[in-house]
Amino acid sequence: METLISLSPIILMFVIFYFLLIRPQQKRQKQVRQMQSELKKGDAVITIGGLHGEVHAIDEDTVVIACGENSRMKYDRSAIREVKQS
Repeated sequence: METLISLSPIILMFVIFYFLLIRPQQKRQKQVRQMQSELKKGDAVITIGGLHGEVHAIDEDTVVIACGENSRMKYDRSAIREVKQS
């Protein structure tokens, strides 16, 4: 019984870490994966490098982004940080 009482602060600390750090991070990762899987042609996007452009074509793992008059760049789908709302 004493060992359980002496371990309770460590267990409590783990529970607090889970709810304050681990769980919110998992939720954010799930939202990002969902956003990246729902990309479609014509979406205005921002990459993790800060490039603003429009999705020109989508492959299974890559996205072609039009970012100028005749400029198209190929990125991994995971490089898309967010979809801009129009």
